[in-house]
Amino acid sequence: MGLSALDITIVLAYLAGIFVLAQWVSREKGGHQKSAKDYFLASKALPWWAVGASLIAANISAEQIIGMSGSGYAIGLAIASYEWMAALTLLIVGKFFLPVFLRNGIYTMPQFLEERYGHRIRTLMAVFWLGLYVFVNLTSILWLGSIAVNQVTGMDQMLALALLGAFALAYQLYGGLKAVALTDIVQVSLLVLGGLLVAGLTLAKIGDGGSIVAGFHKLWDTSPEHFHMILSKDNPFYKDLPGISVLVGGMWIMNVSYWGFNQYIIQRALAAKDIHEAQKGVVFAAFLKLLMPVIVVLPGIAAVMLAPDLARPDQAYPTMMGLLPSGVLGLVFAALVAAIVASLASKINSVATIFTLDFYAKWRKDTDEVGLVRIGRIAAAIAIVLAIATARPLIGGFDQGFQYIQEYTGFFTPGIVVIFMLGLFWKRANEAGALAAAIGSFGLSIVLKLAWPALPFMDRVGLVFLLALALAVVVSLVGKPTGEGDLIRVDDVSYRTDVSFNMASLAVVAILVALYAVFW
Repeated sequence: MGLSALDITIVLAYLAGIFVLAQWVSREKGGHQKSAKDYFLASKALPWWAVGASLIAANISAEQIIGMSGSGYAIGLAIASYEWMAALTLLIVGKFFLPVFLRNGIYTMPQFLEERYGHRIRTLMAVFWLGLYVFVNLTSILWLGSIAVNQVTGMDQMLALALLGAFALAYQLYGGLKAVALTDIVQVSLLVLGGLLVAGLTLAKIGDGGSIVAGFHKLWDTSPEHFHMILSKDNPFYKDLPGISVLVGGMWIMNVSYWGFNQYIIQRALAAKDIHEAQKGVVFAAFLKLLMPVIVVLPGIAAVMLAPDLARPDQAYPTMMGLLPSGVLGLVFAALVAAIVASLASKINSVATIFTLDFYAKWRKDTDEVGLVRIGRIAAAIAIVLAIATARPLIGGFDQGFQYIQEYTGFFTPGIVVIFMLGLFWKRANEAGALAAAIGSFGLSIVLKLAWPALPFMDRVGLVFLLALALAVVVSLVGKPTGEGDLIRVDDVSYRTDVSFNMASLAVVAILVALYAVFW
């Protein structure tokens, strides 16, 4: 597979256009220098459409498109539960979590932990998130993205990996979050258009030139085992997606942690103009999540018929791109690069935010705003260099990159959810209990993985959550209350939402019920 002159022109035009747009939207008025608030929280002025689009752009990247298509090829539609359950999770985040965060002027998740519990838990979790973002998230996006670039263009994979990282860094280095968030509506529009083109053209090919609907029915009839949302115990991939647990078990813990307490995700909502804009943005993102399986899973399932002998599942999406005609291939490849760049830039900015505000600013309290922005840019550059250097040794050996990410983060996720949920809704929780949950989550996960290897990791996440919750409650009750050290105000927080949010939420729930009823 290779790109024609037309395809290359389309891709280069996108790269030049999005770079110029990012610098233009993040420019400052004459005489005004970027402050930390401008750089890390987009001046707290994001409108709802930017919040929603940026949430999706930060989320949907190579590990989603390439990784989930690969899982669609291997497992089937069941992997879409990560997307569809996320839509419901976003509504919970908008109604119950954001009001507390915005009321208390939270910039980073470690900051919330310090104001609620104390400095030790802030430091512990800040170190964890920096490690996760650099050595799991950035590396996986770079590696899986470079696979796609290599297969589509023939470019050396390591060169592709380095170029993706360098462009993403340059794209957001000057403007920070504003450069990322205010261009993400373009990125998401291109992503959706490109994804729908891949899905539509592959289904039309399966339908032997007939309609897309005919192709879908033929695919369903030919590979019915790939269209079950709830896997039975005899399914070879039950350990990855253990039946009903995707609806009532550990997947909830994974989703709540990711969408509610993950810096590079929640940072977009924290940068909204106000709570109403943030909540409208979250609803917008929830509707987009309902559409995502068509874009990121269906092409992988289609590859079961069109390319049944792939060496690795993660080759499914790039292979489907190879079926596209010239021009369309360039547009779809630009959409894939858009997703990779947007997500990389988001994570780079969040690494810079946490390092600068949660470490450097605490250590060098006399640093001015301009100095903090400069340190943020240096941290961003170091993060992407580390990710480029470690991507191959850390990610290169996995057949399904998306599943690797879930398995690794599942060691820590239960403790994160316990810490934040108790911090938000139980005033008796203290720092000792939070530390016990954080450390216990990792330790208990290792013990259960070694002692009970047959236990599906999602069930392990749910079980560890319950154990870590009990541990945190007991330790908190034995110890002293946080008392005056608790700076988080919840007494005057309103959880009421307007009619439009409520109606949109009901629509999302109704669509989810219909989807699971059809594909049970």
